[in-house]
Amino acid sequence: MSEIVVTLPDGSELQMEDGSTVEDVAYEIGPGLGKDAVAGVVDGELVDKATPLSEDCRLVIVTDQSDEYVDVLRHSASHVFAQALQRLHPEAKLAIGPWTDEGFYYDISGVELDSDDLAEIEDEAHDIIEEDLDIERVEKSREEAFDLYEDNEYKQDVLDTEAADEDPLSFYEQGEFVDLCKGPHVESTGEIGGFTILETSAAYWRGDEENDTLTRVYGTAFASEGDLHDYLERMEEAEERDHRKLGREMDLFSIDETTGPGLPLYHPSGKTILRELSDFAGELNREAGYDEVETPHLFRTELWKKSGHYDNYVDDMFLLDVNDEEYGLKPMNCPGHATIFDQDTWSYRDLPVRYFENGKVYRKEQRGELSGLSRVWSFTIDDGHLFVRPDQIEREIRQVMDLIFEVIETFDLDVEVALATRPEKSVGSDELWEHAEEQLESVLESSSMDYDIEPGDGAFYGPKIDFGFEDALGRVWDGPTVQLDFNMPERFDLEYVTEDNERERPVMIHRALYGSYERFFMVLIEHFNGKFPLWLSPEQVRILPVSDDNLGYAHRIKNELGDFRVEVEDRSWTVGRKIQQAHDDRVPYMIVVGGDEEEAGTISVRDRKEREEKDVSLESFREHLEAEREEKRTEINFLD
Repeated sequence: MSEIVVTLPDGSELQMEDGSTVEDVAYEIGPGLGKDAVAGVVDGELVDKATPLSEDCRLVIVTDQSDEYVDVLRHSASHVFAQALQRLHPEAKLAIGPWTDEGFYYDISGVELDSDDLAEIEDEAHDIIEEDLDIERVEKSREEAFDLYEDNEYKQDVLDTEAADEDPLSFYEQGEFVDLCKGPHVESTGEIGGFTILETSAAYWRGDEENDTLTRVYGTAFASEGDLHDYLERMEEAEERDHRKLGREMDLFSIDETTGPGLPLYHPSGKTILRELSDFAGELNREAGYDEVETPHLFRTELWKKSGHYDNYVDDMFLLDVNDEEYGLKPMNCPGHATIFDQDTWSYRDLPVRYFENGKVYRKEQRGELSGLSRVWSFTIDDGHLFVRPDQIEREIRQVMDLIFEVIETFDLDVEVALATRPEKSVGSDELWEHAEEQLESVLESSSMDYDIEPGDGAFYGPKIDFGFEDALGRVWDGPTVQLDFNMPERFDLEYVTEDNERERPVMIHRALYGSYERFFMVLIEHFNGKFPLWLSPEQVRILPVSDDNLGYAHRIKNELGDFRVEVEDRSWTVGRKIQQAHDDRVPYMIVVGGDEEEAGTISVRDRKEREEKDVSLESFREHLEAEREEKRTEINFLD
């Protein structure tokens, strides 16, 4: 029998027989690990410990001490929910029930559930956990599987698609319950320490609005009740910070069904923040030697065929027929930038050439997947593309990383970093890929930043470094990225003249400092809980006259602070109500002026932390505002 090479996390290699399972490898490492093995991560994919290995791979053994263990636990929790549902509602049809970053969901039909039903199902699920049922993997033939699901068109669809080439098929049993599933799962239901059902929503089967509408039941699970309690507290905090809620309260943006789903409308306050973000990115880009360009919102689809993106993105593109020619709203900006580069003749001395654009792009996501600013049809990427010589790659990557770190530090964000390496389908020589991955890894190592390796998760045109922003709930959203591209220069026949008067292909670097403005805006709203630092705040100072007699003085102060975004609260409210409203509106600073302040030519200053200082000169306050705005501080410290 042939052998395969299994690479372990420490870089060591094991020679194993072809067909050995994840569990076999665990026992080969040591009997203790074999006994503790719950699942495995094969080339980045979480799999059951019974999964056979048929080719060289990277393998991580998952135990109950691994980060991935909670995913396995939640997958089992979804089966516990389904078992409880069918005990109480045997007429319910089960569709699919995967784990998610926050827990799990199960799509069902044939039954309507109200809050009382969900409470009963949760109680039954806790009984199943108490029963400590063994969870066992079994195999059934395709014929047995279709017989089992003769009345369930959703499971039959899965058998005809994802499992079309499998016979026998993998099932999991716990007590009387059995479900078509590849796993992985924990050993028994009793391992689930904390379990709850969160909410329900509607979902299209397969995410296609032309298919049946199902009920999606969300839940979560943890190894202990304490972990669940902590999570629910974070959930409550996250609900308060939800960018959709704050967006309405602060009048930042809206998404109206009349104008179209996934198409955000930015109100004056929201646009103010976006403009500041754009100015900041533009300043970073210009200082780093980028030239700003602009490309149209749509192109002939010949461009996307030329770049190679048409085959991958055509289903997600908005296409138009114009005079019998096919056009498409652009899903990305890079082919336009490559075309601009191709309009000129370049010497090796001219490189690197750096372009940037805040480019609006459009991607036709399924309507069921649209959610606030996190997933939309229309969004703006702070795109940058560099055309460099091979010997310039590492230096330019370092400069891009410096810019990304400046963004991270400015906004005091938590990030996860990953190096994504060559996928199975890719272009370019082995030597080129190996050198490119080494260069990216060298930059990461020199930054002393923790990062993960994501084997095979690079783009087809080159490896990349991805940054994920953590939101208030601990979820990770796509953010900045740096990508090497050997494909587009070839497809667009891009060239420069070398020192030896030869023609050579440049390497293209794709990068974004924010990712998309929409998703970055969402992260910032929740990160700051709407309490933006001064430089970003739509309204930076609100002046609160004690009475109408002080309105004239209030407006003179506003004029003196003309370089800032200042409003005068002129409603006939009490000072207490005016202060409360300014707090609710999350205004960084309030200036209270009455007869005493007007007579002395001073102001009283309050901040969002409810601290106050009287007899402040307007000049000293203005100097502080200027310094705070310039330094882009994230904490209010005038009254410290």
